[in-house]
Amino acid sequence: MKKLALVKDDLFFQHTNGPNHPECAERLTSIFNKLEETKLIDKTVSIDFSPATEEDITRVHTKEHFDRIKATAGKEFVKLDEDTATCPVSFDAAMMASGSLISSFDHILSGEIDTAFTFARPAGHHAEKNKPMGFCLFNYVAVAAAHLLHKHKMDRVLIIDWDVHHGNGTQNIFFDDPRVLFFSIHQYPFYPGTGSLKELGYDKGLGYNVNVPIPSMFGDDDYLRIFQEILKPVITQYKPQFTIISAGFDAFFIDPLGGMRITANGFAKLTRFVMDAAKDHSDNKIAFALEGGYNLGELGNIAKEVVEEILDINVSSTEFTKENTMCDHTIDEVKEVYSPYWKF
Repeated sequence: MKKLALVKDDLFFQHTNGPNHPECAERLTSIFNKLEETKLIDKTVSIDFSPATEEDITRVHTKEHFDRIKATAGKEFVKLDEDTATCPVSFDAAMMASGSLISSFDHILSGEIDTAFTFARPAGHHAEKNKPMGFCLFNYVAVAAAHLLHKHKMDRVLIIDWDVHHGNGTQNIFFDDPRVLFFSIHQYPFYPGTGSLKELGYDKGLGYNVNVPIPSMFGDDDYLRIFQEILKPVITQYKPQFTIISAGFDAFFIDPLGGMRITANGFAKLTRFVMDAAKDHSDNKIAFALEGGYNLGELGNIAKEVVEEILDINVSSTEFTKENTMCDHTIDEVKEVYSPYWKF
């Protein structure tokens, strides 16, 4: 059985955006209660980790951004925008989120574990170089990806973001950097308003920012078909050395903040797809990081299905039924826009 590390820290539970906020500690409670109830937690391992350093953070964020978030430490409540706020431990939680993901990458690359799923709060994919937003303070996936570039001298890192919201921060950070290929499938138009087919990357990064903006109500077969017909050929040509999944679960069919129709089993199938792709092209070097997902009653069930897939307790098919899809127009548009950069 794979050595899977499930990464969590008390700080991830202590961080709060304020009362009655959808991004709350109960999200993690739902997940870990289910993993303990089903004894899946017993099939995983623990790893040592420590907070990120200022140097880690400022590889992808400006010094001014770092200082702004650090200045909230110890303060009871700081509202950064309409959606994003901090409590006394939020800065420490964000530093631990980035550091724990960095550590999980190092453990994978040393061979101590096979893969990891970091269940961190606050999430990160909306945090831009110089701006917190969308519940996010530091972009912990981007921080950890930059660690792969800097410490491990990689030059082909793949980030797959299947959160229902576009990962504008990750795009913003690596927009001109071909060493990181960012693939995002997201509801559009929707918050945060970015992620159109016009956003292809810039300069040397042109073509390495692959957006798949989709209308609401796409389901399991639509996502699998898009992964097979768009993402798979891109991965085959890019040949990433490491794959990172920004795993938001808010495309779930009854998520209060999304408008998609993915089932828990659908997320398991997407997990199987990216694991197979990592086996074929990344020497099994893959890690998962939690982003969104706000149905407190079902998050645990989604996580259970995904963890069972990672551990090979279940091995789902990644085939789709074309008659059940409505993504023909989306696929044609994406292929037309990105055909100068990738062969489909």
